[in-house]
Amino acid sequence: MSTLTRIATDSGAIAWRNLLNIRRTPGSIFASVLQPIMFVLLLGYVFGGSLGGDSYREFIMAGIFAQTVTFNASFTTIGLANDLQKGVVDRFRSLPMSRVAVMLGRTTSDLTTSVVSLLITSLCGLAIGWRIRGNPLDAVLAYLLILLFAFAMSWVGAFIGLVSRSVEVAQSLGLIWLFPATFISSGFVSVAAMPEPLATIAEWNPITALANAARTLFANPTPATVPQPNAWPAQHAVLYSALCSLALITLFMTLAVARYRRVASR
Repeated sequence: MSTLTRIATDSGAIAWRNLLNIRRTPGSIFASVLQPIMFVLLLGYVFGGSLGGDSYREFIMAGIFAQTVTFNASFTTIGLANDLQKGVVDRFRSLPMSRVAVMLGRTTSDLTTSVVSLLITSLCGLAIGWRIRGNPLDAVLAYLLILLFAFAMSWVGAFIGLVSRSVEVAQSLGLIWLFPATFISSGFVSVAAMPEPLATIAEWNPITALANAARTLFANPTPATVPQPNAWPAQHAVLYSALCSLALITLFMTLAVARYRRVASR
């Protein structure tokens, strides 16, 4: 059996194990479903009335897609920290399986959670008036780009879970960075309306790139009340979003696997 085949087989086994565990902890999948519903309703109707009504509700859907898959990184963080604390990782280490497969199985299974969240978010968006106004191929590309970013965020979450000393620490570290990362972006407001240096940070924020790319591919119009930025990431949102996702996967996969080897060797 080749190395790649072994990694794929072992990763599939770990991913299936993680998916089966969802039946024992249905609260995790419930949270991933409830969260996008809450944000769609709160942002769409609490802020939408004063910021553009229907056009603003359609504008923020791309931001909510980006926010949803970003927040799902916390499930990877907590799940991996829980396995470490309970000694599950030690049992995996005693088995003849690839160490990369343990990490890949976790991130792949959590990608399934993102697929469910994305489906629920899309249905909520349709309910409040959001529509895919572009062609079907662009829409498919938009969803694939969102899932690629979700996979990247899972690796970020995996690294945080590995450096956390307990599940409690993982819960704090896994959530504390999510709010500034998602709100200092063009997910819900225009980058052009932000003061410096927040505007520059938001322009190059990968979440901004994903939100802008999704709006472009879904052909969602921007309200007249939302000024458009002219920076390079905004003009090349699809390309920049894909590059950011690939860079994050490469960086945090390397860091997470290296950290896992240190943790598993104790």
